[in-house]
Amino acid sequence: MKNILFVSSECVPFIKTGGLADVAGELPKYIDKEKYDVRVILPNYRAIPEKFKQNFVYKTHFYMDLSWRRQYVGILETVVNGVTFYLVDNEYYFNGDRPYGNIHEDLEKFAFFCCAVLSALPSLNFRPDIVHCNDWQTGLIPVYLKDIDSFAKDSFYHGIKSIMTIHNLKFQGVWDKQTIKDMTGLSDYFFTPDKLEAYGDANYLKGGIVYADYVTTVSETYAGEIQMPFYGEGLDGLMRARNNSLCGIVNGIDYSEYNPETDKYIWHPFNASNFRKEKAKNKKELQKELGLEVDEKKFMVGLVSRLTDQKGLDLVECVMEELCSEDMQFVILGTGDPKYENMFRHYEWKYHGRVSSSIYYNNERAHRIYASCDAFLMPSLFEPCGLSQLMSMRYGTIPMVRETGGLKDTVEPYNEYEGTGTGFGFCNYNAHEMLDMVRYAKHVYYNQKREWNKIVDRAMAKDFSWVSSARKYEELYDRVLGW
Repeated sequence: MKNILFVSSECVPFIKTGGLADVAGELPKYIDKEKYDVRVILPNYRAIPEKFKQNFVYKTHFYMDLSWRRQYVGILETVVNGVTFYLVDNEYYFNGDRPYGNIHEDLEKFAFFCCAVLSALPSLNFRPDIVHCNDWQTGLIPVYLKDIDSFAKDSFYHGIKSIMTIHNLKFQGVWDKQTIKDMTGLSDYFFTPDKLEAYGDANYLKGGIVYADYVTTVSETYAGEIQMPFYGEGLDGLMRARNNSLCGIVNGIDYSEYNPETDKYIWHPFNASNFRKEKAKNKKELQKELGLEVDEKKFMVGLVSRLTDQKGLDLVECVMEELCSEDMQFVILGTGDPKYENMFRHYEWKYHGRVSSSIYYNNERAHRIYASCDAFLMPSLFEPCGLSQLMSMRYGTIPMVRETGGLKDTVEPYNEYEGTGTGFGFCNYNAHEMLDMVRYAKHVYYNQKREWNKIVDRAMAKDFSWVSSARKYEELYDRVLGW
């Protein structure tokens, strides 16, 4: 039995701001319990709902020295779905109404968290063989494990391996060197260009990448892309240097939550054999709910997203007038940049009956959009993994994507000559190339309905559950441990 400690700044079901929380909460459930004891540790934020806190059990507490300050560390424990979760308690750092806020405060908060995680291990009676770190918030853990002035001098920590998973390279945890030195207690030795320093500042994620035994990211294509300047966010040289210990493993989705046969949020459950009849009933119900023209034959496109440039919405903005004036309906759900929020509000006003813009986030409505639309648009500038395309395929809603990162790895573009494919794709970051793809998909939907239904069949037959991803992580754990 090998011990794995999964360290994350957020985790479902306790607290979530993005896909990282899904990975931290879902992946450990699917790791083989016969071979691995996987536990998860995260901060005990005040923002965690009370219904979960009622089940937290006090484990231990101690005081920890971090640089010039002495801090209280409490450890709470709970078990969910057979997985043990530890929560690091400190009211000073985790008392905000959301997990992240001012970057300067976050850097100190997560320096404390990284140090507290490692300091707590001896008192938990759990010595991990691998500490699996996620994103910049945990980037100092591989560094501390190698720091002879702190943890590396204690034989308890000798031989503990670390894996660093990058969920989005854009976020790195960067601030000036002197401040980070004060926050972390690390010596000058670590603040050189081959370690934590990047372009004159200190960089948490860079430290994690340099010192981890292995680096992963959330799709094979993204693992290749981040070795190029365009996607590398200033760290492409480092990613090329670590190429021999870098791999990509696509995220999964929870097939019990995203299941068209049992989904409690949708009006008419369906499966791969009866979607031709039942899926259209959901479409009509959604059209009624959103005030769109009720017509089950109308080509309906969904978009559930953060409304930001990264998601390719500048392309949508460029051709939105053409999209709206064609024979289709467009359903948008999400929040983000005010210019995109206002753009979608404007088009709903201008094309009432064809365009619906819900400028907020609602999980129930998201499920209904996945289950009701014919196609789903994701024209991302970059996409480390992406989950929406996996969810839409699960519901027989055909993804229309830009071929980048995880979108390229999970969506096979339709080939009319070979009769293959699970979606539609375009390659160059170009608004009219995207528009051509949408028009082609619409043409197949209206004029080649049998072919469209075969694409749906192939998409719904794909397995993007956590089971297949978990097997790949198990292989990685074995490789890192030299099994």
